[in-house]
Amino acid sequence: MLAKLFSGTIIGLSGILIEVEVDVANRGFPVFTIVGLPNKAIDEAKDRVRTAIVNSGYEMPDSRITVNLAPADIPKMGSGFDLPIALGLLAASGAINPGLFTESLFVGELSLHGQLRAVPGIISTVLMAKEKNIKQIFLPKENAAQAMSVEDIEVYPLDSLSQLVDHLNGEKAIQMCDFSPQQSAFSSTYEFDFSDIKGQELAKRSLQIAAAGFHNVHLSGSPGSGKTMLCRAFPSILPPLTKDESLEVSKIYSAVGILKKGGVYDRPFRSPHHTTSQIGLIGGGALPKPGEISLAHRGVLFLDEIAEFPRSTLESLRQPMEDGSIVVSRASGSLTFPCRFLFLAASNPCQCGYFGSYQKKCSCSSVSVLLYKKKLSGPLIDRIDIHVNVLPVEESKLNLYFTADSSIKIKEAVITAQERQNHRFSGTRLKNNSEMLGSDVKDLCKLTIDASDILKKAVSRLKLSARSYFKVIKVAQTIADLNAKDAVEAVHISEALQYRAKRE
Repeated sequence: MLAKLFSGTIIGLSGILIEVEVDVANRGFPVFTIVGLPNKAIDEAKDRVRTAIVNSGYEMPDSRITVNLAPADIPKMGSGFDLPIALGLLAASGAINPGLFTESLFVGELSLHGQLRAVPGIISTVLMAKEKNIKQIFLPKENAAQAMSVEDIEVYPLDSLSQLVDHLNGEKAIQMCDFSPQQSAFSSTYEFDFSDIKGQELAKRSLQIAAAGFHNVHLSGSPGSGKTMLCRAFPSILPPLTKDESLEVSKIYSAVGILKKGGVYDRPFRSPHHTTSQIGLIGGGALPKPGEISLAHRGVLFLDEIAEFPRSTLESLRQPMEDGSIVVSRASGSLTFPCRFLFLAASNPCQCGYFGSYQKKCSCSSVSVLLYKKKLSGPLIDRIDIHVNVLPVEESKLNLYFTADSSIKIKEAVITAQERQNHRFSGTRLKNNSEMLGSDVKDLCKLTIDASDILKKAVSRLKLSARSYFKVIKVAQTIADLNAKDAVEAVHISEALQYRAKRE
């Protein structure tokens, strides 16, 4: 007897619909075969499924069993096919009516006792099921919270194989999950608050501008000046993820298997160590997976001590920073991972850290300083919108009991500026000022005559590249948004120009 039902797998971040065909022959030697390009985890499902069926109180067919995972030319991986294979066997042997499988998708790993275990990539699978007009999805209880982030599909959480069999046979119904709305973005606690940071008004202002327009930032300064603390406090002023952005990020974390709750509601903050490999940073591998830049999608990629990263690793960031996506090509095909991140970097001015400092004399030679600075190439620096030299905090400011603006207050100004951008970009693909292309800048940014004159002079005197020219306008537009101005004025251009990298 033949039974058919639907399951799913993921390739990269995309869900693929898989039809599981299970045939139990009337005669033949008892052989269990799985075909359709299964990997080792799927091939081992034969032992897990057989034992789970017996331990759940059902009979395992004692004849030739053939399982086909179609389409047969797509590689299958993971343990999520355990549940559909077990159901197919029970249906083919007469324990379940195969007609109950219509418009339903099944996914889950089975324990030897017949319990269901969570599987990665469930959000991609649920989104795929929704696109294919599948009405119901049955999955492990641990995955239910993730699946509920997708609307308009019925999610049924499972504890065991026997529980699902009873539901399908009409003996004991499983309660469908109710859709859970997104949690409040203000409920999170952060490592640092901006009110904890004494002084550094210029650096705080630059980070506020970066948060409002999603601009890349590079902080440079001597050890102990507060660069890392400023960067660690940065997530506390970021605007909340929108509903669509939350689903985008949750989908990536689900595919990698590190999504521990219902979804990602706060903007990601990834801070890889400088020993991270190039594949670990941008993604890839024999079975390509997203890297740190994709895990930082719609959030922050923070590289502390950026000059300690290998130059080849840093240069691999140039194209993703520009395009907002990374294409990983292998012999078997190409996969595209999103990576629209805010690049945040901190570095010392030299190897000893005190070049140009008034507190301590630099012990590096001029050649050593030059070589250290050359670790960051010109094209990479040109892709960073805001450059700030972080000076040591004066002792008088450290002893003051003056309370600086809190992260909540700064965040409110950032959200207000973001709302102005949302209104400006209504009906377009854009979300932030930093995403504007040259044509978008010309169409959407209004400069006063004085602002245009200052910019023209800056292009010739500062030798700005075409990319730098447009980045100055985009940063100035964000400053105008923070100041609730409809047009970019001269003062906004002047402030934006001071954040450009100094050419030496």
